[in-house]
Amino acid sequence: MRKVDYLILGAGPAGLTIANLIKNNKPEASFIVLEKESEAGGLCRSTDVDGSPFDIAGGHFLDVRRPKVNEFLFGFMPEEEWNVYDRDSRIDMKTYEIGHPFEANIWQMPQEEQVEYIKSIAVAGCNLGQPKPEGFVEWITWKLGEKIAKEYMLPYNGKMFGGELDKLGTYWLDKLPNVSFDDTLLSCLNKKPYGTQPGHARFYYPKKYGYGELWLRMGKALGDALVCNATVDTIDVNEKVITCEDGSSYAAGTIITTIPWTCFKEIKSCDETIKASISRLKHTGTEIKYVPEDLDTAAHWIYVPAADVSYHRILVRHNFCEGSKGYWVETNMNRVEKDDTSIKFDNEYTYPLNTIDKPAVMAALLPYMRSHGIIGLGRWGEHEHYNSDRTVERAMELAEEIL
Repeated sequence: MRKVDYLILGAGPAGLTIANLIKNNKPEASFIVLEKESEAGGLCRSTDVDGSPFDIAGGHFLDVRRPKVNEFLFGFMPEEEWNVYDRDSRIDMKTYEIGHPFEANIWQMPQEEQVEYIKSIAVAGCNLGQPKPEGFVEWITWKLGEKIAKEYMLPYNGKMFGGELDKLGTYWLDKLPNVSFDDTLLSCLNKKPYGTQPGHARFYYPKKYGYGELWLRMGKALGDALVCNATVDTIDVNEKVITCEDGSSYAAGTIITTIPWTCFKEIKSCDETIKASISRLKHTGTEIKYVPEDLDTAAHWIYVPAADVSYHRILVRHNFCEGSKGYWVETNMNRVEKDDTSIKFDNEYTYPLNTIDKPAVMAALLPYMRSHGIIGLGRWGEHEHYNSDRTVERAMELAEEIL
């Protein structure tokens, strides 16, 4: 059994960041990173398809809004190796496209449809001061108005999260601004967006590589401390011992887990209530499929709410990845259509689901594990839908705390 000060599970953005921060800021500490895949990167890994980079879990981008995060990452992949783009994302309404976010771009619709959407927003519950509902479906209608909910948000989320929307909570949606009747009316009259712009309004993407190149370099910086092809099997909470499928085992002063809690085949020496609650954490998986034809659009990605189309999002590779062609489509695993001819990649774990009872599960799980020297970090360790830049920021915050 190997013994280290820090044992990090998973070499995605969270694990790679905390490992490099330990290496750089506490050189006397011993650490190991265990990764089940053959290379680092997690959901941000890339490969080569048709002569160009392909991000195997869909489009990942580096937001410009976190300068401290970017400064840290540019230490591995300098800024001059990135292009900067002004986000162009759109929504496919079948007969036409409009910009995203929906409510800021209703002015791009035919005029008679603009009127119907404006009328719907005017009587949205949030604009009438009605009490906030608890159910997801009712909340979306209360927040956005019945027409946006029916034509876009509910069908899109149903496709992305695999249906059963009423199992989702609403606590994670409070960050969304109210759809302002005044802003919507002004945007239609003046034919330009009003209101809050979404995340990734400006973003970086590598000039010559897929997004995975950044994380490969971060993994390489760890040298022999990164152990790939190591699938975690069991964890002993009291002993802080990890056993892998190949029989190897590791003990640590502190374990930092960035992998899904449901990945552990066995959790030993754990409170039975805590152990049982882990099974209530839900997630979705996705298939990312390559389509070789170029699209006649300037968009970087396109949201597709139509129920009769299996995929929910298009990433237009040739508009942000220099010298490439074609596009990728992202489909919830429950909606995948059988196709043996396309180039595609399956991801069992893509999105943590914000189910109604998730906050209670995590509020008990994370402190309990911390009290035993086991820290959950990142998208899967915290079961939060973090983008990669936010995940890196969370790892930097943890490093400040524990180092």
